[in-house]
Amino acid sequence: MTVELHGYQFSVYSWIARLALEEKGEDHQWIEVNPFAPDVPESYLALHPFKRVPTLVHDKFQVYETCAITRYIDEAFPGPRLQPTDPRHRARCSQFLSIIDSYVYWPLVRQVFSHRVFRPRLGGPSDATEIEKGLAAASGVLAALERLVADAEFLCGAGLSLADIHLAPMIGYFALAEEGEALLKKHRKLSQWWATMSARTNYRATMPRLPG
Repeated sequence: MTVELHGYQFSVYSWIARLALEEKGEDHQWIEVNPFAPDVPESYLALHPFKRVPTLVHDKFQVYETCAITRYIDEAFPGPRLQPTDPRHRARCSQFLSIIDSYVYWPLVRQVFSHRVFRPRLGGPSDATEIEKGLAAASGVLAALERLVADAEFLCGAGLSLADIHLAPMIGYFALAEEGEALLKKHRKLSQWWATMSARTNYRATMPRLPG
């Protein structure tokens, strides 16, 4: 059965989907799509009408939105289970996913990483005000995450979950900024978790090669 992952090489959400596939040990074909290009192929817009990434195609089944993709990957393919079975751990996993999309992504990735790291590497303009806003918001976001992190190896307990897979790429990008790394170090449990996640073979194997 063919698995295609359509994504943009620098997209943090595409990275999340790739990481989920790697953790399940599922081979897939990567199809590069730049959603910022003026000429996004009509064939891709037929898969994703909102012109974003990623999109997963498994045989004739098509699904977009990263949380839907990673849940499908976990449930459709063999390999280690990535969603807790305990009701409280499962609820915590879902809570993490919602927090990450609602409150983590914008300040950590779109403001701090994009303006401090990514745009300068492309030779483009960056906005110091956006960096300041992102760091200010990130401080509260990291504190909120710190309160929820389990006293265990992973976010929701002893086992790797979709919560870890969702958060790791965002923290990975954020920590590339000197200020982001410094903020992260102020949070003991998050820092310990990050040391574990960033050393994983699958995390390193899927890490995008940034320009510069």
